[in-house]
Amino acid sequence: MLSPLYGQLSPLRIPTSIPFDEAALAYIAAVEAADGAALEDGVKIAINNFVKGCKSDGIWSAIKASCILAGARTLSGALVPLVGPPPTSANFVSGDFDRKNGLKGNGSTKRLNSNYFIPTSNQNNAHASCFASGITGGAKFLLGDEVAGSLAATNISVAFSTSQSFSRLNCISQTTTTLAPTSGTFAVSRSAGPSFNFRRNGASQLVSVNSVIPRQVAMSFFSRTNSPVSLFDGRISFYSVGENLSTALLDTRVSNLMIALAAAIP
Repeated sequence: MLSPLYGQLSPLRIPTSIPFDEAALAYIAAVEAADGAALEDGVKIAINNFVKGCKSDGIWSAIKASCILAGARTLSGALVPLVGPPPTSANFVSGDFDRKNGLKGNGSTKRLNSNYFIPTSNQNNAHASCFASGITGGAKFLLGDEVAGSLAATNISVAFSTSQSFSRLNCISQTTTTLAPTSGTFAVSRSAGPSFNFRRNGASQLVSVNSVIPRQVAMSFFSRTNSPVSLFDGRISFYSVGENLSTALLDTRVSNLMIALAAAIP
């Protein structure tokens, strides 16, 4: 019998043959409350498999702020945090949300503030990621922070142009990769002072650049925080911020989650 916390899930037919993780159940309950409707069994199972998989991989505890921006029935449900603080939406409307593909930016006014600040003590223990689609030409930021309105004042970011990808994590120098970006997981993670890991196009690159103390600016998605330039006009269906983790394992879990959600949603 479900506890009072999950009592509202009783009519939603949580498959009894599948052991559900409590964190997944709590998230599902919150999404359904925000949606005002039940999720499909396949969507619930996909979420549960993601949470349990991340725990099995040993990366769950490193995720301190995250949203699955797909799967829910409404924009309100999509903005329910999987972990950490709820994000602040700037100018997104219900028409921007697609259950299978997430939120769509417009390249000018729409952004999402995670409201999560990487602690200054985590100079060499941090990550940020998103799952993006609709990658097209032009210089655009998928995620980043910003101080005083200039690129030089940014020390966490992932961006791209037609034929290049750009990254930094708790560092000042921007790293350029001459590789045209494709849809999927973009992630940066740092566990040491001299270098960080940059994941894109299903492959990881070790970037050699010394770390700096992270600025106390919340991580944003679709842009650098409050920056009016180079906003992403594609879709983001997942994001996470937190401590160092395996970007390859996260990539696999998030990619499988998106495949499962797409299959479960009519």
